[in-house]
Amino acid sequence: MEEEKKVKPAAKKAGMIVKAKKKNAVARAVIKKGTGVIKINHINIKVYAKGYIKELILEPVRLAGDAVKEYDIEVNVKGSGFMSQAVAIRSCIAKALVRAKGKKLKEIFTAYDRTLLVDDVRRVESKKPLGRKARKKKQKSKR
Repeated sequence: MEEEKKVKPAAKKAGMIVKAKKKNAVARAVIKKGTGVIKINHINIKVYAKGYIKELILEPVRLAGDAVKEYDIEVNVKGSGFMSQAVAIRSCIAKALVRAKGKKLKEIFTAYDRTLLVDDVRRVESKKPLGRKARKKKQKSKR
C-alpha cells in the first residue's frame, strides 16, 4: 500500500560549460547548438547592455564571424561591478566559442587580445593592521 513518489532528476543543461573571472565577478556560460541567441542572466544581449559595454561584450562574437550563428550562449554572471562583469562575460563567450569551434578561433582571439582567453588573476590586497587600507598608514607627526 505504500505509494512510491517519482522524483524527477534535476534538469541538466545540455552543452559545454565554461567559467571566467575578473576581480569578484564570476561568469558561467553554457554553449549549445542553436540559432545564435546570446543571453546574459536570462536577458537578451541587445537589452542587457548598451554603448561601450555592449561593444566590449560582443568583441569575440564579431571576431568569430558566422561561427556564432550555430550556437546559443547563455551566460550567468554575478559579483563585483558592471565593468568587471562585462570583462568576465566577454572572456566567457570567447572561451565557449573556442571550446565549440577549435584552434582556429583560439589563434584569432590570442592575436587580437590575450585577455579574451586568459583570466586576470589580480585580486584586491587585504587590509593590514595600523592602516586604513592595504598600504595606507596613519600619518606620523614629528613634533
